[in-house]
Amino acid sequence: MRKSHGILAAVAASVMILSACSSSTPSASAPATGGTTTAAACAPVAGDQLVVLADDKHLQTVDNIIPAVNADSAKDPAILAALDAVSAALTTAKLVDLNKATDVDFNSSPDAAAAFVSSAALKAPQKGTGSLTVGAANFSENITVAEIYAAVLRDAGYTVDVRTIGNRETYMPALMSGEVDIVPEYVGTVTEFLNKQINGADAAPLASGDLNGTVAKLATLASQKGLKFGTPSSAQDQNAFAVTKAFADAHGLATLSDLAKACGTITLGGPAECPDRPFCQPGLQSTYGLKFGEFQSLDAGGPLTKAAIRKGDVVLGLVFSSDGTLG
Repeated sequence: MRKSHGILAAVAASVMILSACSSSTPSASAPATGGTTTAAACAPVAGDQLVVLADDKHLQTVDNIIPAVNADSAKDPAILAALDAVSAALTTAKLVDLNKATDVDFNSSPDAAAAFVSSAALKAPQKGTGSLTVGAANFSENITVAEIYAAVLRDAGYTVDVRTIGNRETYMPALMSGEVDIVPEYVGTVTEFLNKQINGADAAPLASGDLNGTVAKLATLASQKGLKFGTPSSAQDQNAFAVTKAFADAHGLATLSDLAKACGTITLGGPAECPDRPFCQPGLQSTYGLKFGEFQSLDAGGPLTKAAIRKGDVVLGLVFSSDGTLG
């Protein structure tokens, strides 16, 4: 699984993971507190194009992309101004396009970033001087966003080096020490990373589906670690649920609430632990009142799940919101 979904495992840390389910198992029953429906069961509708249904009741923990800055570097207002300009331009749909450019069309991250900066006419709001290092985790989405940060900072007048470092356990100490000035981060995931560093491995989760509330808690944690965070973008890389466009069109769906109103029993596909994780089947049942007649154990937002949705083997499947194949 990619970076952002560790937070959801952390939120569900108290839940025991069962051994892998069989390829097709009956759904566990649970009371539906999110609104019941008397609608008929909905059969899958095959189709090539997938669409994510909006999580309108905020079941998932927020994981908006947010600039993380060394506190000393953040004293220069031109740096945060440039990074916040990127946040204002970055949406989930544009993040999907960026990931498609790199992961599907095989453009380099610098090229994808340059095209984005040009198409969005991104300019730095203020001028500055000096040398900066933008760090990145070792996956294409994060590297591309780091390159976008670098391009706008160069427009502000800085000399910028982009360095792919590795995982959070590697790049975060470099950011705290000032070896790296800036890293693209994810609100919920980094909140829980710092929460456990500061408050211990068993600390109660601070991240939630409330963006403003989570960012406020993140700011408090950051002040204890020599960090400052800029303005979060609306772009999210988080767990999401998709259907085929043909299915969504047939039932007039845009949100998970729409799905609960339109359909009685449906089929669900996802990772083996989905029937036990609060962000997956139990959460869909309790938050939205969705009913599942069958669960298929597939993978976590990967090719098996997406293929099952497209072929009409399941109605709903767990995907990643910024997956480039969704564009």
